[in-house]
Amino acid sequence: MASKKTYWRSIEELNNPDLTKQLASKEFPEELPVEDLLGNSKAMEGTSTSRRDFLKLLGFSTAAVTLAACEQPIIKSIPYVVKPESIKPGVPTWYASTYFDGYDYANVLIKTREGRPIRITPNKSAKYYGTTNARVQAAVLSLYDSDKVRGPLEKGENGFKSLSWSSLDEQVLSKLKTVGGKKVVILTSSLPSPTTKKLIEDFKAKYPTTEHVVYDAVDYSPALDAAESIYGQRVLPYYDLSKTELVVGFNADFLGDYNGGGMEKSYSQARKPGNKMMRHIQVETNLSLTGANADTRYPMKPTEVLKTLAEVYKGLTSSTSNEVAKAIVDELKAKGSKAVVMADGNKEAFELCFAINQILSSVAVSKDKVNLLKEGNNTNFDQFLNDAKAGNVGVLFTFQANPIYNHPKANELEAAFGKIGLKVAMSEKLDETARLMDLIAPVPHALESWNDINPLTGVYSLQQPTIQRVFFTRQFQDSLLTWLKDSPEENVDDIESLNQDPNTVELLMPKDSYQQPATDFYKYLKDNWEANILPNMGYSFNQALYNGYNEINETVSLNGSTDASAAADKLSNLTVSEWELQLYTSNGVGDGTQANNPWLQELPDPITRTSWDNFLTLNPLDAEKLGIKTEDNANVKNGRFQFDGDYVSITANGVTIEEVPVFVQPGQAVGTIGLAVGYGRTKGGKVCNELGVNAYPLMNGNGFSIGQVEISQAIKGKKHEFATMQMQNTLMGRYEIARQASLDDFLNKPADEWNDPSVMPTWRGISPETEVDLWRGFDRSTGPHFNLSIDLNACTGCGACIVACQAENNTAVVGKQEMRMSRDMYWLRIDRYYSDTTNNLRTQKVALEGEAGLPDYATSDHAKAIAQPMTEAAQYKLLIKPAEENPDVIFQPMLCQHCNHAPCETVCPVAATSHGRQGQNMMAYNRCVGTRYCANNCPYKVRRFNWFEYALNDKFDYHMNDDLGRMVLNPDVVVRSRGVMEKCSFCIQNTQAAILKAKKEGRRVTDDEFKDSVACAAACPSDAMIFGDINDKDSEVKELSEDKRVYRVLEELGTKPNVFYHVKIKNRIEQA
Repeated sequence: MASKKTYWRSIEELNNPDLTKQLASKEFPEELPVEDLLGNSKAMEGTSTSRRDFLKLLGFSTAAVTLAACEQPIIKSIPYVVKPESIKPGVPTWYASTYFDGYDYANVLIKTREGRPIRITPNKSAKYYGTTNARVQAAVLSLYDSDKVRGPLEKGENGFKSLSWSSLDEQVLSKLKTVGGKKVVILTSSLPSPTTKKLIEDFKAKYPTTEHVVYDAVDYSPALDAAESIYGQRVLPYYDLSKTELVVGFNADFLGDYNGGGMEKSYSQARKPGNKMMRHIQVETNLSLTGANADTRYPMKPTEVLKTLAEVYKGLTSSTSNEVAKAIVDELKAKGSKAVVMADGNKEAFELCFAINQILSSVAVSKDKVNLLKEGNNTNFDQFLNDAKAGNVGVLFTFQANPIYNHPKANELEAAFGKIGLKVAMSEKLDETARLMDLIAPVPHALESWNDINPLTGVYSLQQPTIQRVFFTRQFQDSLLTWLKDSPEENVDDIESLNQDPNTVELLMPKDSYQQPATDFYKYLKDNWEANILPNMGYSFNQALYNGYNEINETVSLNGSTDASAAADKLSNLTVSEWELQLYTSNGVGDGTQANNPWLQELPDPITRTSWDNFLTLNPLDAEKLGIKTEDNANVKNGRFQFDGDYVSITANGVTIEEVPVFVQPGQAVGTIGLAVGYGRTKGGKVCNELGVNAYPLMNGNGFSIGQVEISQAIKGKKHEFATMQMQNTLMGRYEIARQASLDDFLNKPADEWNDPSVMPTWRGISPETEVDLWRGFDRSTGPHFNLSIDLNACTGCGACIVACQAENNTAVVGKQEMRMSRDMYWLRIDRYYSDTTNNLRTQKVALEGEAGLPDYATSDHAKAIAQPMTEAAQYKLLIKPAEENPDVIFQPMLCQHCNHAPCETVCPVAATSHGRQGQNMMAYNRCVGTRYCANNCPYKVRRFNWFEYALNDKFDYHMNDDLGRMVLNPDVVVRSRGVMEKCSFCIQNTQAAILKAKKEGRRVTDDEFKDSVACAAACPSDAMIFGDINDKDSEVKELSEDKRVYRVLEELGTKPNVFYHVKIKNRIEQA
């Protein structure tokens, strides 16, 4: 290819190019105890025997009987006892609703089967916040978490005991009536619900000493303080990138959770290759999801990032001598209002960000709408803490708040709890904070609750229950309404004790005598909407509930000051530390709210490709300073790559965390470490307890950037086992699996110069791949023929598609040890490739150290010639924009390619895998005997083998060992058993349902019906994945298939895949 890029998947592969060959040569051997089985030691003298030889020796018929004779247990389910008349068995019911858990927000559609929510999809009719991330997708599994509290509890001498709701209400009302002049504090996370806020105001009217204190684990108080300073309003600006031509981020992970998330769609719209394609510059510390998608990236220490931001402001208002800032200022001035700046950090960083956008008059910042999702206030929290210490808090209510786990002042708060009269936790679990409370008033999951959310000016969404309450819970709002009354009402369904066994607990849902009445809060919500919101909409409450997402004509004016010179001066005077720490939220676990969700714990991190862990990310150059050698941690075992890590200890803000594992990460700024929050739970549930370390105590109230960090040398003789993906699989013909080109080449050069056409060597020379075929021709023009388009330019690597696939297709969670052994069950993975435009040997280390910096294997004269000393100017250039230490990143979703000439189909001895007329490669699970020939023969390595029974197995306790957890299973997809091969099916259950529905109605299937049929494409927030019928000339996938960026992975093999990709385009001038 014209770019002459080198692609590599890990730092180990970069340092040792032979690693792939080692993996390939040992990929399939495994030791088998065949002597014990057959008594033929002479035939088995080798140290390892392939499964193929084993079956050959054993005899196929005997092997088939042996492998197929395992009797499977009958899995129980919980059906309706009395089926509602409106429910048709086998037909899904969809609800338009809203998901909000205090951290993540999305407008969603909930798919239910026989009264059970089984999948969440984005509500694409929503103009704003109509996308979902991986955590929202996984929330359906959190609904069925067996670690949740089943009913009200009271703390006694020997722990918690059950009590009735009436008894709990009597205790609370008694305390509220005698609270006197002491404060009643309602402590919550951000709660942008207009009706709930009105209810809290009513509560304040009843109990005048009540205060509502809001704090968030991921602190937005500095941003809100800055907004108040610049805009005069304590709100966040709303960003729309769709018309932007330049975005500059300063430690702002805006493709992650920055500003409440949800920018992926407008980002991908602006990044469509063309004359107006948006350029993206990222100045950051950790290699974030956003930085991985940038055109130009500058890795710096957090303090240096802030100082550079200050210099950019000075360059726009006067002048600057900083070279990086100069380059950014020139581009900002050139783009003017078509540019936007986003920054994260302390209050001053946000002030500069807001002021710069005012100077630019950025069209990306809405002038009439503001983001209302975040409401935290550190000043109010500190006042509450001081009041608690002084004994001035009589009653404390907590909701969606866990400060003992995630607040940096947790120790002070815990000590002050003893001086609070009555503490009531309205929580789903007995978490770290709830265990210190006097009473537990358990609340239902968001999918069981009524609520409304006002996330943005003029946007009002309704949240409705999609399942009857599973346990004996009560909404936070219903509790407040109860305590507004003078005495509690008797509850006919009140119970005194609860069975905590999820297999035998008497769930509320299937009781034939139980029909949940409308709650008080539902009536309160409806009355408030009819009085204050619906008059501006012009339709009924039922219509608003049916829509889920609603808009009214409501605007604000967001104009602010451009003067942030004081903030610029303060940041310019910061002192850079030897070591600095940048905390971050991971794509899976986020702030830790859903840490007990096994789908999210197993979801691989998009950058490091690790799961079930948090760890310190460290630059390769810094690793050597600490005595960490990557070659000592990379193991090739039984054809699989298993990665270990060293331990270090870190100290920041007077807090020390011992034995934190280290992951050597290309792209991490030199002199810095990164660490994800949300891990290290102690009372979060059986899945997440004791996983990783808790990073929240390291915070200092100024965001996630922390200076003056001390880090110890690597602890000798102790290794941490990482569970990594992708590095352990070999992919045939690794070169050019992922493709990248520059925007200049895309616009000005013929496509075959930057997107090589597929060719094959033949007797007459090189010929186009389409002209060479060993297969018999087949007419595929009749009926639908499915293709999937994947745009590498739009894919941000977020992982929403992975979780959506898992939910739709009952994909098993296997745990850390199985992941480490390359036994993950993902039908879809997102491979991450690093690339650079320089020779692999010309690294920053070589540039600085000459031949001494070369890796051990590089002994040739050519390598030594490359490693000649560089001039000081050349070294500086490499330091500003190093190569492998600051690589380009490409995310590539990889799934079954549904090849028309599938190599897997020809080798299956029992015809368990076959091809359909509609282009889908299908599996007949009850025919599969587990030879794994298909996996061996698949060049894409996308087939997964069930090594164990992953349900009803004590070794794999990931919500699938009890009736409650298995309620999430999709009845349209069989749960695979041990010894069976599985893979992507293009969600054939949904494509067939769409075809049958259209057939019954006597019409053609619409393109939108097919596009939403596959879970991955339906969930993709950036529209990187488009599914459809290639035979429909009007379909979007047909149009995309004719784009000049299209290529097919390994098409030179003649597999004719039905998945095609689009070359990734970088908007920058490539270095020679």
